Amino acid sequence: MSDFGALSLVPPLLAIVLAIVTRRPILSLFVGIWSGGIIATGTHGIGQTFDWISGSIGDVFHAQILVFTLLLGSGVALIWRLGGATAVRNWATNRIRTQRTTGLTTWILGILLFFDDYANTAIVGNTMREISDQMRMSREKLSYIVDSTAAPVATIGLSSWVAFQLSMIDEGYESLVNDDDLDVAAGDVPGVFETFVGSIPFNTYSLLAIVMVGVIVLSRRDYGEMLTAERRSWQTGKVNRDDAQPLQEVEEDLREPIEKKPMLRTFFAPIVALVAVTLAGAFWTGYQEWGAEQAEEGAPTTVTEAMNEEGVVQALVDIVGAGDFAAALVWGSFAMVATAIIIGLAYGLFDLGDSVETVLEGFNLMLTAVTVLVLAWSISAVAEDLGTGDYVATVVGDFLPPELLPIVVLFVAAFVAFTMGSSWATMGIVTPIAITVAYNLTGTFELMPVVVGAVFSGAIFGDHTSPISDTSVLSSTFTGADLIDHIRTQIYYATTVMFVVVICYLLYGYFSVPPIVFLPIGVFLLVGLVYALSELDGLRRGVDPKTSAGPQEPPARSAQDRED
Repeated sequence: MSDFGALSLVPPLLAIVLAIVTRRPILSLFVGIWSGGIIATGTHGIGQTFDWISGSIGDVFHAQILVFTLLLGSGVALIWRLGGATAVRNWATNRIRTQRTTGLTTWILGILLFFDDYANTAIVGNTMREISDQMRMSREKLSYIVDSTAAPVATIGLSSWVAFQLSMIDEGYESLVNDDDLDVAAGDVPGVFETFVGSIPFNTYSLLAIVMVGVIVLSRRDYGEMLTAERRSWQTGKVNRDDAQPLQEVEEDLREPIEKKPMLRTFFAPIVALVAVTLAGAFWTGYQEWGAEQAEEGAPTTVTEAMNEEGVVQALVDIVGAGDFAAALVWGSFAMVATAIIIGLAYGLFDLGDSVETVLEGFNLMLTAVTVLVLAWSISAVAEDLGTGDYVATVVGDFLPPELLPIVVLFVAAFVAFTMGSSWATMGIVTPIAITVAYNLTGTFELMPVVVGAVFSGAIFGDHTSPISDTSVLSSTFTGADLIDHIRTQIYYATTVMFVVVICYLLYGYFSVPPIVFLPIGVFLLVGLVYALSELDGLRRGVDPKTSAGPQEPPARSAQDRED
């Protein structure tokens, strides 16, 4: 149990409430961190506050993500400056003619880029932002589509997430074996990979969140604050509300693009370089690390031999899981910047001095996002040091019927992720505890895939509803949305999915309905709820919930247009 008990909840909850009420995430996060410093030290807490902030910057993984984010800002600035956005807009005007096609393209791209959630948000957000603006899709809607495919897909695809999840399951099993009060031998526990594969159908929130995006896009129906955002964008062309504070706003923060020769290659070539170098770097670093580990253990060190002995999927998971994705993202973003500069110089679009100035403008473009990221990591460190996750996870105890255990684990993981702003930290804290509680309740390993899937589901839901989540920050950044607007609009859809997940878990717990049955039921319920909630909200407001079927006002003319 945490030494600080319920007080450990104050910093993250204070930051979250302030962020939602004031719509000022930087100030809110800092106040939350400072309150943690006061609680931890019993004094003014200033020194401890900046220790957490500097520690978050000094962490190697965090530093790599910051460099990646800054370089990506430079890549975006270069693409904009070289007229890549103009070329895409011209291309989209002739080929992508509807919001539905735009949303569907974004959704499919998000599913295909399963290897890392950070890279997913960066690539899909930057690729589709100009096109979605052309189709008058609100930035809130684009950010929702990007955010609700990135992390959910990464939890079930061949990614860095899977390797981390496997390690947490292994840690949970080790805690059972090492517990002197339990008679569990190492040979008794099921395989870690077997447990993970079995948990995928019970990672129900991730699966249904992906489906929910498809339902929203294909039906063109919205409700809650997303309906307000979509009506504003469709009718007026304002993709953000008037007083929004986007974490990145290319049009306002950068110089006018060079439009004498807009080419699609100035947009797609840098992005292809980003994807290719990131994937190659992740696989290469993974292969190097995996090979060293295999040699140390006396296991096969060639990919072919490992695949023959362990199976293709297991070998690939081991190699990709061992990869340094953060370093790979840095290399990929540098390749993106270098490719854009080379194209600009080769076609005489700018000189070297102009390219360097544009790179620096890109750094400036990301300063707000970088600041929020550092503070979000810092509040996570506060929660970790004060024992927030341990307190929430253990306060429920083991006084539960097995039928309700998955739902309790789901909500515990969701609350921990919501207050810590990190699904990885949540999985690290809750997974071993959930495995131990499940074994104590049943004396068997039957519920292990279920509770592991519930942890993953809750962690992603908490991430999707928390304004201090790093993935929410990045999704807002790369789509050019206001962070709090993104959370306020997405929470309606995330909560709808969570409601269906609870029903699926109840069906499994009390009626032994297997995933092959409850997952289709869940999809059917999602479709029904989207239609019912959108109709009810539309009737309440007296509007059509299918916004893109309504009338449009002509887009506002720019100052340049009026002069011409």
